[in-house]
Amino acid sequence: MFWRILWRLLYASRARLVLALIAVASGAAVCTALLNLDLDATDKLTREFRVLGANVIISAPQTGDAAATLGAASMREIADLRLPGVVAAAPYLYLRAEANAGRNSTPVIVAGTWLDEVARMNSWWKVDGNWVSARDNRSDCMIGELVASRLGLLPGQSLKIHYAGREAALTVAGIVTAGSSEDTEIFIGISLAQELAGLGARASLIQISARGSTAEMEEVVRRLSTALPGLEVRPVRQIAEAEGRLLGRIRGLIFATVFLILTLTSLGVLAAMAGLAMERRRDVGLMKALGGSVRTIMRFFFAEATAIGFAGGLLGFAAGVVLSEWVGQQVFSVSVTPRLIVLPATLGLMVLVSLAGALPLRLLGRVRPSEILRGE
Repeated sequence: MFWRILWRLLYASRARLVLALIAVASGAAVCTALLNLDLDATDKLTREFRVLGANVIISAPQTGDAAATLGAASMREIADLRLPGVVAAAPYLYLRAEANAGRNSTPVIVAGTWLDEVARMNSWWKVDGNWVSARDNRSDCMIGELVASRLGLLPGQSLKIHYAGREAALTVAGIVTAGSSEDTEIFIGISLAQELAGLGARASLIQISARGSTAEMEEVVRRLSTALPGLEVRPVRQIAEAEGRLLGRIRGLIFATVFLILTLTSLGVLAAMAGLAMERRRDVGLMKALGGSVRTIMRFFFAEATAIGFAGGLLGFAAGVVLSEWVGQQVFSVSVTPRLIVLPATLGLMVLVSLAGALPLRLLGRVRPSEILRGE
């Protein structure tokens, strides 16, 4: 009987309830889109900020010894920490060497590193040719566009590097355009650079690309400093703080907008329910005259509001997934992954908003059957 009466109530007032349903679905769509964006914001902002390269540098203490280097154990310590905020980490060994290609020769900075990790840190670099993806590659190299111009090199051609009486013959896999100092460097595998330098498994410094808010970045730096007590761990403040501040502002804007949308949705439901309350006075009076309790009557109306919130939440979630995808493409130029955790959150919020908007129906509990039966 309860469900039959509830269906009759919904069907009889379908015009006003459709307006409330539209308000709830619209609010749910915007909330779903914003919550999806918030959950995906960290990854998307990290991709955007990755064009700035590493934002944490680890080096040996500055003791006046220009040749101070790091041991291989440092990278193992970093790997053992398994920090979730670290996107990529690469050791670097820098050498001042001489590069020749045919009759052309030029002094150059050689950077021995893990080229696969460098690619993850600097995915925005333009590369003419192919990227060296094998970490221990000892026959290929990447060169900056300015070095390539001085030596007259193209991808696939050969060059030689001379350092401390040692020589390495390499093939140019790709030419890098970074728009910074990297354009004047040659990138090789770190094992080959260590062999040229005769230093064993040593590195000049370690570059790390980490993501997160300012507080999360500080936690990454703190944990690295604790794990590497003899080394200097320095965040690149301009990059780290800018990323953290922007992420915080984006999240603050998202939650403020969600709160505003929920408020407006509640007001929309409130307006629809207030009109509905006026129409239901006679029905409530008859129910009371037939012996219905106020509690039972309110159950009907709050079940009605719950049904509107649930249905509007489902419709809004479907529309919100499409909206978040569109915003992701327009703002981040990437696809935003729908998060299923947003569905129960959206349904819960919309049901609460509908129940809050249905509060005017409580006034129907004050209706007197005698006044209704007299036609007042």
